[in-house]
Amino acid sequence: MYISYDYYRIFYYVAKYGNITRAAEVLLNNQPNLTRAIKTLESELGCPLFIRNNRGMKLTPEGEHLFEHVRIAFESIEAGEAEIIGSRNLEKGSVFVAASEVALHCVLLPVLKKFRMMYPGIRLKISNHSTPQAIDAIRNGIADLAVVTTPTVSSAMIEEVTLRHFHEVAICSPAFSELSKGRIGFAELLNYPMISLGQQTKSFEWYAHFFAAQGLCYQPEIEAATADQILPMVKADLGIGFVPAEFLSGTEGVLVIQTEKPLPEREIRVIKRREQTLSIAARELERLILSVSQETAGT
Repeated sequence: MYISYDYYRIFYYVAKYGNITRAAEVLLNNQPNLTRAIKTLESELGCPLFIRNNRGMKLTPEGEHLFEHVRIAFESIEAGEAEIIGSRNLEKGSVFVAASEVALHCVLLPVLKKFRMMYPGIRLKISNHSTPQAIDAIRNGIADLAVVTTPTVSSAMIEEVTLRHFHEVAICSPAFSELSKGRIGFAELLNYPMISLGQQTKSFEWYAHFFAAQGLCYQPEIEAATADQILPMVKADLGIGFVPAEFLSGTEGVLVIQTEKPLPEREIRVIKRREQTLSIAARELERLILSVSQETAGT
């Protein structure tokens, strides 16, 4: 049996208000059209749905049973429409961003602050991911966007845009103060305990390649789970670490080691799945994130 959605829509509003005149006003229709629709629906279902009297339209037992089902359907549709309108107006919705600590501190935090001030009704979920984990979250459709550091993983499935460059510096605590006097070669650094991210990370891979290109073997004694852990470990006299220069702002008890040559620059990139259609909220956050690269290019 096929019955037009419009018939059920008219039935819903007539039953809701108990009056054809009021229902016609809400639906911007006329009473004869609504009356014909109700009669057609009753004919298709093979039973009367309303008892008509001078006070309006009263549901029959069959009509009451039908209304309970139709009411749930239409209230659900109305709720869905309200959510879409809220999403369109950026009043409701959610965005999931997978981010590395470096990307979070160097790029994402001020963007998130601006986004929240502009769209307080949008929920944000920010996960702490290494670059490979973040890319997996994008590939699997778990995250809407990822903001990570290079090196990344080449894939036809993902689209990358460079936001800005950053450079890291070698640091130590005063316990290794001899390293802060003059320029230090990378071979000499390896005579001290080194602190690094784990071997499964792209940062470890980058440093391993960097040292290998100079004929050196990079084998850190301590592996940190996140980049945020390296600085406090260095301050605790556990060894030498590499951190973005931005991490040192306002930090005491840490010495910067002047290496014989600066470390090569790395990049912070925003990543998304190439064929994915982002929500309106996710597209707006992406726009704000991409403005970072435009501002950097303009300076």
